[in-house]
Amino acid sequence: MEFYSESLTHYKRLATKEVKIGDLLLGNFNPIRVQTMTTTDTMDTIATVEQSIRCIEAGAELVRITAPSKKEAENLLNIKNELHKRGYTTPLVADIHFTPNAAEIAARIVEKVRVNPGNYVDKKKFELIEYTDTDYAEEIDRITERFTPLVKICREYGTAMRIGTNHGSLSDRIMSRYGDTPMGMVESAMEFLRIARYESYHNIILSMKSSNPQVMVQAYRLLIKTMFDEFGECYPLHLGVTEAGDGEDGRIKSAIGIGSLLEDGIGDTIRVSLTEDPELEIPVCKDLVKRYATEGRMPEAGKEGSDKAIRHQASGIRLPYDPFNYQRRETFAVDNIGSKHVPVVIADLSKLEKITPAHLQSVGYTYDALTDKWNIGDAAADYIFTGHQLLDFALPGTLKVIVYPGAWSGADKTTYYPIFQDSGFAAAEEKSEYINFVMIDCFSDETAINNYTYLDKLANDLSVVICLSSANQNAMQSVRRMFVELQNRDIKNPVVLITDSSWQTPDEHLIHFATETGALLLDGFGDGICLGYSSKAQMENIKAKGRTYLEVKDIYQFTNNTAFSILQATRTRISKTEYISCPSCGRTLFDLQETTAKIRSRTNHLKGVKIAIMGCIVNGPGEMADADFGYVGSGPGKITLYKGKEVVKKNVNSDVAVDELINLLKENEAWIEP
Repeated sequence: MEFYSESLTHYKRLATKEVKIGDLLLGNFNPIRVQTMTTTDTMDTIATVEQSIRCIEAGAELVRITAPSKKEAENLLNIKNELHKRGYTTPLVADIHFTPNAAEIAARIVEKVRVNPGNYVDKKKFELIEYTDTDYAEEIDRITERFTPLVKICREYGTAMRIGTNHGSLSDRIMSRYGDTPMGMVESAMEFLRIARYESYHNIILSMKSSNPQVMVQAYRLLIKTMFDEFGECYPLHLGVTEAGDGEDGRIKSAIGIGSLLEDGIGDTIRVSLTEDPELEIPVCKDLVKRYATEGRMPEAGKEGSDKAIRHQASGIRLPYDPFNYQRRETFAVDNIGSKHVPVVIADLSKLEKITPAHLQSVGYTYDALTDKWNIGDAAADYIFTGHQLLDFALPGTLKVIVYPGAWSGADKTTYYPIFQDSGFAAAEEKSEYINFVMIDCFSDETAINNYTYLDKLANDLSVVICLSSANQNAMQSVRRMFVELQNRDIKNPVVLITDSSWQTPDEHLIHFATETGALLLDGFGDGICLGYSSKAQMENIKAKGRTYLEVKDIYQFTNNTAFSILQATRTRISKTEYISCPSCGRTLFDLQETTAKIRSRTNHLKGVKIAIMGCIVNGPGEMADADFGYVGSGPGKITLYKGKEVVKKNVNSDVAVDELINLLKENEAWIEP
């Protein structure tokens, strides 16, 4: 295995250098810090101060403010002084993109500056240039000359720096040599880090952000490996998914990207980038971080776990898969599960006392009494689990039912399939000739690896779908261990991920489901998912609990939608339109939240189309990454429309820009009538 985590079997924080940001310590096993970014005009001192205070009182430990030019950088002093006057000393971060002179001003004022290596010195023109080694070295010399003054100022003033790579804003030089890849992201940051180290400046944090969680996770892993290979140490890491969007989708995408890394002990500070007011980001950050501050999830001195199947690099044992490149685990198909089929969704309805046709509406099926037909939505569950209950009404033709063996024995064998407990399958006298689901609790007993002999009895049985879950606190790691065990035994049965939540609020459930299942899906593991809750009483209490944002009217619809959103965010099953929406900042040139809602209302039926909505030219076209179409602020009241990264229409009046976007979709045959 290549090194990127202290432990893949138990939660253990990655050791990183300690960085000082004002009076705040970050890295080196200090608490994971939470932060956000203001959306006000930086030149409006009072508005920025008051929004910063709302964020601080919500729990932000750092507040980032955009400084796109010298005048905004200079005004950071007024903002800082006013905050201090009101009794707030939370460290401020200046966000810099294209203007080194603004960074050099800000570094003398605030506690931290963030630079983007893709556009700090380079002016991206989307040109493919063939660089010789000499040409490339000359470019590095040019960067060194321009970047070194900032490094020296930061060293002199004790100012921290984040070298923040964004997937969509890599320089033409990096793109020409490495392409639009995680390795290109890593090298973009390493160029700047080497310059800083040469100047003996180490007060540095790094980030590898992308709107695609899969790319993001691979980039962070590669960065850690690269730093250890080259320096023998790791700088602290800032985690975030760019342009995550809003609502449930924004939270799920953020939790998958950030949570997958946190599960492996990676990350020293996080920011959840939502297209919402910045203070609403902080509760989501807190929900993510608190998972690792409970007893049993904190680093344990000297504990490496007893597992023989997975160890970190020191053991010399290699993983049977590549954690730096996505490849779906090879399986055979059992009906529509596994092989090249998209992952299935299983809806758990077993806690309902009496299932009726109305309940199926919650999981994507609507019955029309006039035509006596079922209408099937794009986010319709493929299977339902009913426990001991057989249904007394005709089902939609595509829907199948999973029940316990006792109920299955008297059911229609073409519609109902049994689910067995682990080794009980081998002992069962009666089995389905079509599909048998077999549940395995992964490594809840550390000695269990020696007792999994029954795996060989179901191995490669062409009717068996394995269902993996774990009662461990380290549930994701335990399930991943089982995937390694399956691969080591060359077992190719498809696998359904079963994840239960024992948290309380809807936000907490979203984060739990997205983290536990998303982390596995990003590594190519899982041919289906089934989300559920630890008890019926807990489900009934969800709507009564204090909400931080999400409102749940129908718990089964909420769970089903969450499952499909997780698959969408991991790019493993596309069932709806995807929005890549920036979180807004002081550079934004229109009301981003209102515009996003308007575009979503007009286009949310376009399955599989990716639309980027960017507040300014800094976040587009580069940071739109792999969007199909883009809507980007280019000036007050003016919008530029993109197809991919190509400008199609410039300076469109904002009052007609959404209609023009629809026309662009129609011209490119991406539009269907709702």
